[in-house]
Amino acid sequence: MKWYHDSKVSIIWAIIRIWLGIQWLEAGLHKLTGGFDAAGFLKGALAKTAGENAEVQGWYAAFLTHFAIPNVHVFNVLIPYGEVLVGLGLIVGLATIPALIAGAFMNLNFMLAGTTSTNPVLYTVAIILLFTGSASYYWGLDRIAIPAIKNYFQNRAHKPRPAH
Repeated sequence: MKWYHDSKVSIIWAIIRIWLGIQWLEAGLHKLTGGFDAAGFLKGALAKTAGENAEVQGWYAAFLTHFAIPNVHVFNVLIPYGEVLVGLGLIVGLATIPALIAGAFMNLNFMLAGTTSTNPVLYTVAIILLFTGSASYYWGLDRIAIPAIKNYFQNRAHKPRPAH
């Protein structure tokens, strides 16, 4: 067993995971209760594409122009609810790996849109937790849920099928 999979060390990963989850949950709840509209953020990102030292790359500006802005109503739902779900998943340790991937993906997109803020820190923490693998959810619901799901599908695969 690798040192970072030790149950005592996993407590540290759980504390970091829960902290990260709280950051996501707070951000999502703030957006849900504060009348979030991504249009201003997206247009602000487009404004950062000009100049010699543009903060937003041309290819990402094309994504914003041709996909994100025309579908801003979808992003107005996906972002706050996604942040809340990522936060809840990380806090309780359920669907931890998908939550870490989704959170890192959102952080990456926020950074690509020219917003630094806490995004590099949250992104880095998510990547570190992804590298710890199952140690990141040793103290979480995935420790129970993943074996149960595997067992369900293994038993289902070995059941004899009725003849027709």
